[in-house]
Amino acid sequence: MRAAVRTKRPRRPPPAATAQLASSSRPKLEKAQVPLTLPLKSFKFRLANGPPLAPTPKAFKSYAETCATLLRLCRAAATATSHAAPASSSPSSDRLPLALSLHAHAVRSGVAADRSVASHLLTTYAAFARAAERDRAFGDCVAADAASPFAYDFMVSEHVKAGDIASARRLFDGMPDRTVVSYTTMVDALMKRGRVAEAVELYEQCPSGSVAFFTATISGFVRNELHHNALGVFRKMLSCRVRPNGITIVCMIKACVGAGEFGLALSIVGLAIKSNFFESSIEVQNSLITLYLRMGDAAAARKVFDEMDVKDVVSWTALLDVYSESGDLDGARRVLDAMPERNEVSWGTLIARHEQRGNAAEAVKLYSQMLADGCRPNISCFSSVLSACASLEDLRGGARIHARSLKMGSSTNVFVSCSLIDMYCKCNKCGDAQTIFDTLPQKNIVCWNSLVSGYSYNGKMVEAMYLFKKMPARNLASWNTIISGYAQNRQFVDALKSFNAMLASGQVPGEITFSSVLLACANLCSLVTGKMAHAKTIKLGIEESIFIGTALSDMYAKSGDLQSSKRMFYQMPERNDVTWTAMIQGLAENGFAEESILLFEDMMATGMTPNEHTFLALLFACSHGGLVEQAIHYFDKMQALGISPKEKHYTCMVDVLARAGRLAEAEALLMKTPSKSEANSWAALLSACNTYRNEEIAERAAKRLHELAKDNTAGYVLLSNMYASCGRWKDAARIRVLMKGTTLKKDGGCSWVQVRGQYHAFFSWEAKHPLSMEIDEILDLLMWESSL
Repeated sequence: MRAAVRTKRPRRPPPAATAQLASSSRPKLEKAQVPLTLPLKSFKFRLANGPPLAPTPKAFKSYAETCATLLRLCRAAATATSHAAPASSSPSSDRLPLALSLHAHAVRSGVAADRSVASHLLTTYAAFARAAERDRAFGDCVAADAASPFAYDFMVSEHVKAGDIASARRLFDGMPDRTVVSYTTMVDALMKRGRVAEAVELYEQCPSGSVAFFTATISGFVRNELHHNALGVFRKMLSCRVRPNGITIVCMIKACVGAGEFGLALSIVGLAIKSNFFESSIEVQNSLITLYLRMGDAAAARKVFDEMDVKDVVSWTALLDVYSESGDLDGARRVLDAMPERNEVSWGTLIARHEQRGNAAEAVKLYSQMLADGCRPNISCFSSVLSACASLEDLRGGARIHARSLKMGSSTNVFVSCSLIDMYCKCNKCGDAQTIFDTLPQKNIVCWNSLVSGYSYNGKMVEAMYLFKKMPARNLASWNTIISGYAQNRQFVDALKSFNAMLASGQVPGEITFSSVLLACANLCSLVTGKMAHAKTIKLGIEESIFIGTALSDMYAKSGDLQSSKRMFYQMPERNDVTWTAMIQGLAENGFAEESILLFEDMMATGMTPNEHTFLALLFACSHGGLVEQAIHYFDKMQALGISPKEKHYTCMVDVLARAGRLAEAEALLMKTPSKSEANSWAALLSACNTYRNEEIAERAAKRLHELAKDNTAGYVLLSNMYASCGRWKDAARIRVLMKGTTLKKDGGCSWVQVRGQYHAFFSWEAKHPLSMEIDEILDLLMWESSL
């Protein structure tokens, strides 16, 4: 800018320069033409004669006010041009030369030291998007001690708008007098970037507060899902006698919904009605729809929508969410079709609701329709549809969505990246998931958890544990992921070891944690460890949870402590179909078939609807209890209730009939099954043929079993044993030779025992054990003592 001053050295501009200045004073916009002409005409005369040599204070003030007025009008013209002019024109080419001339003259005449002129210079250069000139002008103001509090506040805001938070913070820290405006700007900027601790520090330092300051803090806490903190700020706001505005009301309703404080939310609604915000603010009305929706009062939410005089796309999207939350997805689709205007949020809401309710195919279909409607998917939409592709294991569709996210620059977003990692892992492409993870510029803990979960899903627990150990930080979800991964892959001992490591780290387990731990205890029949886990649930106060109660009842039943299982079942304050099914299964597995059937009848009497797993447990009870007629009755009843039998149901029915010697009926049932792919059903029939020595059906069953599962050794072994029991030794030998020729080998047995918290496994095909010599010595001693 100093160079510009030197070029304007002559006191009297030549006629050409004066003419250029006059021509530049003719704006293209009609709105700016009238107010700019008159002050410019008088100021041109001053430019021609220069400022007075010994101006009086009054004259100097008048001179500065005229300069400030012209700068303000230049800024207004630039702003209007930037909004109204076509893209080819530039506001900087319209009034920028005049603004530069005014700046040069202000420096030369000394009026640049006036705070009003300095402030208008900053705002004018900002309107012309001339950041370099703006910063130099501000530096000159600071050097001349002419920078007003407004100038500091304005520059902090400009740095924040540019995304340069570091420069904004340095300028803020160097301010001679910080105002509530600068505090508001910095708190809002830090909250939006997740730097909550720094924002809270500034919030506590601010000596006074305005409605904008408190609202920015409340909004920031809501944005970062710290809803209870937002409630505390609102209480302080009221104690400072600061009246909330419409934006404050909207933010507070969101905070109350997030915190579950619905009573307080209704009080805030009353405040909004009293302050006339409800009738005048469509944002408040929209937030009220969301509030009633989260309270479960869909009728009230619909009533608010119907009574609104003006509805925007947010209002319609909220109504769409009303139908979605109530489970009426068809109604939600009708709302979407009736909307006068649809955006990506509307489509994304419906896509997310379908994906959350398990309608993955419909979610993908809606995504295609959204693209055809001309809407661009947002981050939330990408995450939902990728999760749907993961559920469908649709690699091709997921890859297409991945390509679109790359094109739109959304693939590096952590939420989209986590969904991509999950999708590729569900499609058995862990290498691609690892590549996405490695190329992420920033990784949060959710990304780490997603990849660990993906490796666990594919049974790669070595890689999952290696990644788990490399995690820079772990939360409850991280521990749940590795523990459930071991449990799902039937590595129950490792699951319990990870649980102990979790407790040693100081992390408090949750319901999901205990679900996996109790599953491991049930499969290991480790009653002692299960009781310890039960004690921890009591200590944490989650024993009465329907989730934990069901897992505890199942664990006790599988560990043989049926009385404890019944006690847990009957003392539960609430039961669902899973709880009833677990208890019915527990009774059946412990040989109480008739009691299991009676419990099922009690379940039906309570109005609880059984599911396919309930009937599977019931058929299992009938199978092991030899209750053939009851099994046929419940098999027919299941179909009467609209539940289609699956392969496992047919296996149970075949086992029931085969155990009773009704082999022909069992074979006929298998031939009628809609699916012929269940090898276990034919194996059950073949086992029964071995018991009753029915060679004819056994050979057909063995042939069918061989077609379905060529690597299954059960059919060969059963058929060989049956030939041997019938004295057909040559046929038995032929089957054994056939097994050797196809390199098939029967899986050996395995057993384990728990001693002082340690599990010792013994395999029939491997005699090695670290303490095998000591074990053999003790066995020899026991056998010698028993022979005495």
